[in-house]
Amino acid sequence: MAKPEASTKRLAISKANAQMVAAVGAASFVTVFCLIASKAVWSQTRYQARVTSASETAKQQLNNNINAFGSLVKSYDKFDSATTNIIGGSATGTGNNTGDNATIILHALPDKYDFPAVASSLEKILQAGNFDITSITGTDNQLSEQSNNSSPNPQPVPMPFSFSVNNSNYTAVQQLITTLQASIRPIQIDTIELSGGTNDMTMTVTAHTYYQPAKTLSITKKVIK
Repeated sequence: MAKPEASTKRLAISKANAQMVAAVGAASFVTVFCLIASKAVWSQTRYQARVTSASETAKQQLNNNINAFGSLVKSYDKFDSATTNIIGGSATGTGNNTGDNATIILHALPDKYDFPAVASSLEKILQAGNFDITSITGTDNQLSEQSNNSSPNPQPVPMPFSFSVNNSNYTAVQQLITTLQASIRPIQIDTIELSGGTNDMTMTVTAHTYYQPAKTLSITKKVIK
C-alpha cells in the first residue's frame, strides 16, 4: 500500500517543480522584457530631450538673428549715407576717390577674380600721374580661380602684379606711392626698385591686391543622434 502513496507524492512534487519552473521562466521573461522596454523608453526620452534642446537652440539663434537684422539695417544705412566716404572723398562726386561707401567696399574687395580689371585700374592711376608706362605684368589665374566664386567663410585672395615706369623723379615716385595707398582697391607694395638719374628715373614695383569670394548663406539641417 506504500508504493501508490509514494508514486502520488512524486507526481505532486514533479508537478510542483514544473509549475515553479514555469513561474520562474515567466517571471524571468517579464523581468527581461521590462528591462529592455525601460532601456528603449529611456533612450527615446533622452533622444527627445536632445531634439528639444537643439530646437530651442535653433529657435534662440533665429530670434537673435531677427533682432540683429534691424540693427544691421540701421548701421548699413548710416554707413552708406555718409556725405564723406571712408577714403576721404565725396559720396556723390566723380573723382578717383569718390562714391558712396557701399560701392567703395564692393570695388575694394570684388567677389570675382578679374586680373584685367586690376591692370586697367593700375593703368588709369599711372596715366593720371603722367607716368611713362613701360610694362604692367602679372599672372592671370582666371581659369584656376573661376570655381572660387563663393564660400561659407570667404578669405581675401592675393592677386600679385608688377609694373615699371620711365622718366620719373623722386617727387613723382612719392606721389605715386601716396596715390596707391589711397586707392579704393587695397594695394600692398612688396618691393620698389629705382635706377637712373634724378630726373630720368626708372621705377619697378612688385605688389599685390586682393579679391574676396562671395559669402554663401544657406539653411542647413542637423541630424540628432
